Amino acid sequence: MNIKELNVSENARKHDVKLFEITNDEGTTIHVTNAGAAITRIETKDKNGQLANIVLGFDDPMQYIDEDYLDNCVFLGATIGRFANRIARGHFELNGKKYKLRINNGNHHLHGGPTGFHSKVWSTEIEETDAGQVLVMRLKSPDNDEGYPGNLDVEVRFYLSNENELIIDYDASTDAATPVNLTNHSYFNLSGTDNNILDHEVMIFSDDYTPRKDDVPIGDIISTKGTPFDFKEFHKVGERLEHLPKDAYDHNLVINGNEGDLRRAAIAKDSISGRLMEVYTTMPGMQFYSGYHLDGSYENKEKKFDRFSAMCFETQYFPDSPNHPSFPSCIVTPEKPYSHTTVFKFGVE
Repeated sequence: MNIKELNVSENARKHDVKLFEITNDEGTTIHVTNAGAAITRIETKDKNGQLANIVLGFDDPMQYIDEDYLDNCVFLGATIGRFANRIARGHFELNGKKYKLRINNGNHHLHGGPTGFHSKVWSTEIEETDAGQVLVMRLKSPDNDEGYPGNLDVEVRFYLSNENELIIDYDASTDAATPVNLTNHSYFNLSGTDNNILDHEVMIFSDDYTPRKDDVPIGDIISTKGTPFDFKEFHKVGERLEHLPKDAYDHNLVINGNEGDLRRAAIAKDSISGRLMEVYTTMPGMQFYSGYHLDGSYENKEKKFDRFSAMCFETQYFPDSPNHPSFPSCIVTPEKPYSHTTVFKFGVE
């Protein structure tokens, strides 16, 4: 694996915004910027050996921290924190103290708030290891950042293996108890074309999901059997949309197995290109999102980002988990640091 820093504009350099290219022996190429610690491009081969970009991302890394974009943010490829997904009404109680977070999604706090980790310029390092080079990004989140308690030090490590595995390791430590829920918000379209993802087939290794009201869980965990959330066999993304609110997926599924064990969470495939992607995670849940809120406002040189033009597999603690003691705990303490891994493995069939 090889990592190199790419040239960026003078304006980007003034803001310390960088862009890195990660390649492996199989010809896979991944671009990552420290603006939001965001994945901007993933090029993989199709069944005929042709490379194409399979994620949505901007051509200019400065766009990830552009004020207009952040005001109407769709979190393209970004590292999300402190808390991925929603916290109801921006309220939670921890150790007898009530905390109020900034509201940025209807009545709720979403993806760490308007100035969450997706809006920050991270520090960077290319680290040499026995397994090869690793791209390391770090961020310091101060006490009361968006309302969260404690000083939090975050490290995200990007590694691309010669088996076409993009391995993302997340670590965080704090000096006070605080909720932490980190994820990557890449939008995938395995066709590598302007085709939407409605004919992509998806399998999710989940027997249960968390039903919701007003976009946040009600606190129950129920079976996916007989629902549009049952992906134990392959289903096309668009196959059952009419049975869903807003005709779209944006729901948390409980991944089978034990939190902390790296296990397969999902498989996605595109029959036309032959591309296949597997998702592995140590997290307890995964938000499957079919790109409903993409509205064509953003684009790159290759395509416009329209509704259903791509989908997300956001590995996570359950939404609003600080307010549901029955959910897996997302609370990090000085004695219990945060450490999780997500893997995206690319192939063909």
